[in-house]
Amino acid sequence: MMVERSYMDVEDLEVYRLLCRLHLEVCDLTHEWPSEERYELGSQVRRSSNSSPSQLAEKNDDRHVRNEIEGVNRARGEAGETIHHLYMASMKDYIPEQTFLTYKKRYKQCIRMLNGLEKTLERKLPEDARRWKVSEDQAHYASKQEPHQSGWPSDPETRSPKPETSTSETTTPCPTC
Repeated sequence: MMVERSYMDVEDLEVYRLLCRLHLEVCDLTHEWPSEERYELGSQVRRSSNSSPSQLAEKNDDRHVRNEIEGVNRARGEAGETIHHLYMASMKDYIPEQTFLTYKKRYKQCIRMLNGLEKTLERKLPEDARRWKVSEDQAHYASKQEPHQSGWPSDPETRSPKPETSTSETTTPCPTC
């Protein structure tokens, strides 16, 4: 018998499962590195690769959407840190460049998925509490009778005087305008 839920477990998130799988692979990879690096760079990359999915798990059941978004942001940061550590491993010739590029591509895919998850969570907030507008307003442009200088308001009531230009400055009109 299937019970219908009104929420998702963190294990239901594809990005969480991918990050967990990546962590296990990174752990296996680091055990092949020189012994002096197993507890230096190896430890750092293992911790950051584990921290990315654990940030999602920690904040997934939070009652406040803003805290869930913070977990997504932290997970994204940890994924970026893991890419850095793997890059350093490739520079030290612990892993081939192609191996680094493969992991980088997979982590970047997870980062894009985290970006999408953040936007989905952001839509759950009231519009005035969002960090950015999810949809854009219609843009208004100046009429052909009144050219609009870039950076200056086109509404005559809100227009402030243009700054004075020195005689040494010359302005070239945009060829496409």
